Amino acid sequence: MDWFLQQLINGLALGSIYALIALGYTMVYGVLRFINFAHSDVLMLGAFSAYFLAPAVEKIIPLPSIAGALIIVLLSAVICAGIGMLIEFLAYRPLRSRPKLTVLITAIGVSLFIEFTCQHPAVLGADTKSFPRLLVENDLHLGGLVIGSNDLVIVATTLLLLAGLWFIVQHTKTGTAMRAVSFNQQAAALMGININRIIAFTFGLGSALAAVAGILYAMKAPGIDPLMGVQPGLRAFVAAVLGGIGNLPGAALGGLLLGLLETYAGGTPGLSNYRDGIAFAILILILLFKPAGLLGKATVEKV
Repeated sequence: MDWFLQQLINGLALGSIYALIALGYTMVYGVLRFINFAHSDVLMLGAFSAYFLAPAVEKIIPLPSIAGALIIVLLSAVICAGIGMLIEFLAYRPLRSRPKLTVLITAIGVSLFIEFTCQHPAVLGADTKSFPRLLVENDLHLGGLVIGSNDLVIVATTLLLLAGLWFIVQHTKTGTAMRAVSFNQQAAALMGININRIIAFTFGLGSALAAVAGILYAMKAPGIDPLMGVQPGLRAFVAAVLGGIGNLPGAALGGLLLGLLETYAGGTPGLSNYRDGIAFAILILILLFKPAGLLGKATVEKV
């Protein structure tokens, strides 16, 4: 029983990170109907933003501390929101009227450009760097269970951000405009909605969430490097498809389910070697039997 509960705790923490990343994928897909593969690299840039901000913040507020960590996370989120909006403006906006395949290939190109540029010694370098300790880390012991304080922080942060995102989308004018643009861009434009502003805001919001996810991921990872976003990015993409891409609750549900499946598989003798393949096996099964995902709705597109 303890093993089951321990894996549940570990899986919720991992799945929470996947859910945050998956939200960025699903928001962009909901508005523009394409997958922004550069999203995983924004996650990496979020972790590196925190890496470089930490020494500067520490001169004012000692680390590890809650106040210092909050400032670093907020600044990193703002930086990555700007990067996400810049990527949209430079790479995707000029291609908005082109076929989706063109935009998809561009997204892969942007992702590779960021990864290989950042590996250059003059930029970030390819070596793995130790991530600074932002918060005091403690283990809570409940019977036979061990709960890391970082795991609690990850789950709590994800819940707060999910609630905030849900409020923005459902209860603000900008959120209403986002839903209108995702439903029909031409009709939304005729209603006076600034399409460019809403799409840029969507990229910025998704990139800010990716930055937070990158910092949370780095807090549990042994180190950070320019390719650190590849694996969690792929898994979060699968999570978005699993839950129903374009559906915000679906992305959160998919992230949590994938995190739990990976964790239980990783802790089961005989299955642990297949942990990394589980995400892709799920992707294939979902595309075969339920391509709209668990909470998604099947749509018919003209070709």
